[in-house]
Amino acid sequence: MSKLRFKPAYNPYTEPSMEIFSYHEGFGKWVEVGNSGMFRPEMLLPMGLPEDVRVIAWGLSLERPAMILYGINNIRDLSGHKVDLGLIQTNPTRIS
Repeated sequence: MSKLRFKPAYNPYTEPSMEIFSYHEGFGKWVEVGNSGMFRPEMLLPMGLPEDVRVIAWGLSLERPAMILYGINNIRDLSGHKVDLGLIQTNPTRIS
């Protein structure tokens, strides 16, 4: 990934938050590939952490590459209670 963009974002559990986008040459558009932020202090207190502790949250959007690989247009077709189990059964996990 050589073309990346970073954009401030809203997430209910982190502040500040940021989304990460990569330019997809095949689609000719920017695709979200990750999200990050600092956990809000009130999210950490129930865990018993001291008030001065800061925790970074980050994650890669593995759903996006899977959607591209399998030609899925709507993320709800890939995960959630309405997922087509036939898609999962006919497409075994690939390790490359």
